[in-house]
Amino acid sequence: MSDDLEAGTIETDAVEVSVLSADDLNEIVRIDAAHVGRTRREFLSRRMEAALRDSSLKVALKASVDGTTAGFLLGAVYYGEFGQCEPAAVVDVIGVHPEFQGRHVGAALFGQLEMQLAALGIESLRTEVDWDQIELLAFMQHRGFKPAARLCLEKRIAR
Repeated sequence: MSDDLEAGTIETDAVEVSVLSADDLNEIVRIDAAHVGRTRREFLSRRMEAALRDSSLKVALKASVDGTTAGFLLGAVYYGEFGQCEPAAVVDVIGVHPEFQGRHVGAALFGQLEMQLAALGIESLRTEVDWDQIELLAFMQHRGFKPAARLCLEKRIAR
């Protein structure tokens, strides 16, 4: 625990995590664009629509600090994929607005996600991160992620 925290508090206490709604799309697009340098409205809209349509298997969380949307997390729970029989959760995209980085927003999102997954009996959480996303890789490592035993393979299709 940090020395400047009051006894009985944790670093994520200032971050409120709740379920995303369709009304949050513009804020999610704004946060994502701050990271990727372009707007991925259609991609995020489809992911949110799927997550909101089937809330028993999809994950759609938002984090707010002092009433401002500070971050989001979209993912899903799969009961078997790529020949694996055990259920696993997948984080498709996480975003924390640059103004709120370092304020434990991502930690709060993952904390809420992990509580929900544990309640469902899900023991595995997966995601993909590009090699050059050094800060995100460090964050994921700090959250307990490590390289998986399975490799993700890709092949470019000639046109």
